[in-house]
Amino acid sequence: MPGPLCVISLRLAQFRSHAQAQLVFDGRPVAIFGPNGAGKTNLIEAVSLLSPGRGLRGAEAADLARRPGTTGWKIAAQLSTPASLHEVETGAAPGEGRWVTIDGKPAPQTTLARIAPVLWLVPVMDRLWLDGAEGRRRFLDRATMSFVPDHASAVLDYDKAMRERNRLLKDMVRDAPWYAALEEQMARAGAQITANRQAAIAALTAAQALAGDSFPAADIALVHPDTHLPETEEALRSALAEGRARDLAAGRTLIGPHRADLTALWAAKGMPAAACSTGEQKALLVSLILANARALAQRTGAPPILLLDEVAAHLDAPRRAALYDEICALGAQAFMTGTGPELFDVLAGRAQYLSVTEDRGQSTVTERKMP
Repeated sequence: MPGPLCVISLRLAQFRSHAQAQLVFDGRPVAIFGPNGAGKTNLIEAVSLLSPGRGLRGAEAADLARRPGTTGWKIAAQLSTPASLHEVETGAAPGEGRWVTIDGKPAPQTTLARIAPVLWLVPVMDRLWLDGAEGRRRFLDRATMSFVPDHASAVLDYDKAMRERNRLLKDMVRDAPWYAALEEQMARAGAQITANRQAAIAALTAAQALAGDSFPAADIALVHPDTHLPETEEALRSALAEGRARDLAAGRTLIGPHRADLTALWAAKGMPAAACSTGEQKALLVSLILANARALAQRTGAPPILLLDEVAAHLDAPRRAALYDEICALGAQAFMTGTGPELFDVLAGRAQYLSVTEDRGQSTVTERKMP
């Protein structure tokens, strides 16, 4: 019977270091532990591919096979949602792109966003506030997609039209009607992207106000690096048309939601996230992930699936305990990795435990009963 949002079963074939794996879950958080390189992250990467896109590592489909170029890979999962049960399969044959089936029928990847929102926090994101704007846009777009599944389609439509416009710019084409047609598509999709992002920021802000004091609240905002970001369809269409000469000189489109950035301040201190300590930056990220899950639980009655890779890094014991308590209070199925079971001691009785080991490039997953 349908129930809370969770992965009920997961089967892997020739995926990364996992030649074969078959796992069953009961909806509780899942603590995954083992030495570095054993295949823990590969396991949660498989779960991330139950959502649209390239998963938590951003890998090409061909690189996910255990023996790239010679074998394909496959992931099969049974998902329980508040509305129904779904059988989801995805994979890729050698030299081919990723395919998806839902309940036995081929489906576009974007359909996955309507079934089960999946959020993740991985170590590379620890530099989110220090690195370039592209990573922050991806972070915001994944949160936005969890609230508005069609956001993924809007981003794809915008990117496709922008690539064609950039091609015209690089070739120094000056035919106004060609630009006008593409700019119409970009303006329509771009205005929707900006509206979706602003709505997601509002939802995250409201959800943070309901949190306790274990994690800091972040004041977040959407900005444009060069000028005011045109938010309406008409304003973006006009800005693109007026900017053609500048864009021709640059060989690319210089205004639009693809240039937007996400800024964050530690609210209580009024300190930019980039100026915070490593531990403080991690705490801000955790706060936003929890806010996202809290907001979705309020809207849909079910929190998203959470993937937290090496989540204990840069979190002291009290904050780890607070994180686990929040996850359990939300009723979220969170897949968490760490090097040892002691990192999840305070979850005893509230989680499943999986031990991952590796031998000669092949991972083995074993469920463990913890005291």
